[in-house]
Amino acid sequence: MKHPPSPGLNEDDMVRHLQATGRYRILKMLEPRPVMAASRPGYPLKGVILDTETTGLNHRKDEIIEIGAIAFTFDEAGNIGDVIGVYGGLQQPSISIPPEITRLTGITDNMVAGQMIDVHRLRAIVEPADLVIAHNASFDRPFCEAFSSIFAGKAWACSVSEVDWAFRGFEGTKLGYLIGQAGYFHEGHRAVDDCFALLEVLAQSEGEPGRTPFAELYAASQRSRVRIFAANSPFDMKDHLKARGYRWSDGSDGRPKSWWIELAEDALENELRYLRSEIYRWDEADPPVRRLTAFDRFKA
Repeated sequence: MKHPPSPGLNEDDMVRHLQATGRYRILKMLEPRPVMAASRPGYPLKGVILDTETTGLNHRKDEIIEIGAIAFTFDEAGNIGDVIGVYGGLQQPSISIPPEITRLTGITDNMVAGQMIDVHRLRAIVEPADLVIAHNASFDRPFCEAFSSIFAGKAWACSVSEVDWAFRGFEGTKLGYLIGQAGYFHEGHRAVDDCFALLEVLAQSEGEPGRTPFAELYAASQRSRVRIFAANSPFDMKDHLKARGYRWSDGSDGRPKSWWIELAEDALENELRYLRSEIYRWDEADPPVRRLTAFDRFKA
């Protein structure tokens, strides 16, 4: 005896059925949020998520070949409102795009031939922003400030270093890892697509208001940090400093030629005690300290 066919499952039913087996993990294609002509009230602040593609890693000699930016509103608690603007543009560099950059980004010489980033449209998005966010701001900020003065004086935040992704259960900080573990997939390495992908990851609520990655990021951007330079530290202490997380500066970027570390401001006194007792072994040692806010962090 034949059984009557089961009624057809719609897409949502199929997803729930597969997930319920415990043998499947479903990724949903990320769909960009709509751009609203007028934002909802209650979100008085403006943010910009920005991404660049470049001809290389050195902002002093390499060039931007693509910029993507999306503007959105948010409130003081870090709740995201609406997308209110999008811009993406290509620019022809002064050299041929290196083959490894084309492999990474998909951008070819033919695509950028005759193209120029519209600085006026970009300015309309960036100028009103209270915060500019990049996924590795230490890379994007120097390139952007070398490209145009519209980025000068803006507050920046880094969604790699200023969100504790490991605490949130993510296995890495690359955008591809984050978007996949958030339950999405997208066509990566085009600037605007990556911006929308990052927005969705930052908006993940974990079921609790105020616990989004963006709320954490915005709170971190409001706090001052300190950069301590272990200037004139004994040479034989270099391995101790390196093991503690200090990095070497050769002085070519305007910083003191020394080992240095960046910490939360409330960790300053403890770190100075460590340097005086373990490195300098002199209670009066006074290594240079620079206080940083979002307005000067991630600069070249």
